[in-house]
Amino acid sequence: MTQSRFYRWDEGALILSCHLQPKASKDEISGLHADSVKIRITAPPIEGRANAHLIKYLAKLFGVPKSDVTIISGELGRAKRVRIENPSRLPDTLPIERD
Repeated sequence: MTQSRFYRWDEGALILSCHLQPKASKDEISGLHADSVKIRITAPPIEGRANAHLIKYLAKLFGVPKSDVTIISGELGRAKRVRIENPSRLPDTLPIERD
């Protein structure tokens, strides 16, 4: 089974490459952007608010507590890698297959 380049599995955790668009009109996954998932969020990129909002949004989307979502790289930029521990659900909007 081949995996798309925007995600990979690491012992039950999902590693997701994201391209963030802060200050959007609504929170949504708006498709793929190169080798990343484009995620639009309403929070502004000020004082870590966008990162906190992204964690909250992804936790809700994948059915995990916020403590199970970690930004592992790209804290200060739009391109981020996020680790989601044992997601209980996968959003229909993303072509992700279980490992």
